[in-house]
Amino acid sequence: MKLEIYDSKQEVAQKFAKFLADFINGKEGVHIALSGGSTPKFVFDVLADTYAHRIAWHKVNLYWGDERCVPPNDSESNYKMTTDHLLSKITIPQENIHRIKGENDPAYEARRYAALLEKTLPIFEKRPQFDLVILGMGEDGHTASIFPYALGLWNSNRSCEVAVHPGTGQKRITITGNIINNAQAVVFLVTGADKAQKVTQIVKKLPGYAAYPASLVAPKSGALWWFLDAESAKGITSGRS
Repeated sequence: MKLEIYDSKQEVAQKFAKFLADFINGKEGVHIALSGGSTPKFVFDVLADTYAHRIAWHKVNLYWGDERCVPPNDSESNYKMTTDHLLSKITIPQENIHRIKGENDPAYEARRYAALLEKTLPIFEKRPQFDLVILGMGEDGHTASIFPYALGLWNSNRSCEVAVHPGTGQKRITITGNIINNAQAVVFLVTGADKAQKVTQIVKKLPGYAAYPASLVAPKSGALWWFLDAESAKGITSGRS
């Protein structure tokens, strides 16, 4: 695990955008699973503003780690957010954009997207392998759309599952832990004081940390980064000289 801690959410976005540009440009072709949330939105803005013409987007294939079961033009859609803040501002082949179709029947879509991953991604140890999975973390320690009350989804043998938000009952499609941990690299983007307690528990492995899905992220490759702002990292930086 490598911790990258910066002063602000904006600096996290700038540093991660540079990391991502270098990651992409260092490969012949790349398969990336994107995350929703406020921090990726900042990253997408930086990518669009600074890297629209400095990344070889034609060799990038984009996927989503999770998606709400809503139409693609819904304000809650991760795909819509990515389109508004990034895809509409760069030149990338349409066939390189592999969205989860939130408007479909959830069970059907989980099967369809799993089949798509198994068809388009390289296979490593009998599972689809992303080059990079980008994750966020909720205040409750969830990641992708795997919530603490449904930890069993993490170890599913399926590539994708239907998850249910514990508060709203909204259905979501999510990739599972076996796919996340099979990736060549995984990056967490976490910002805000409301995440500090869980970040501290997980990073320091304090009592109860294993109850949070984010604590289960441990790619076989060993390539795991946490990009944090000062507020989310305050519990692991306090007392440092």
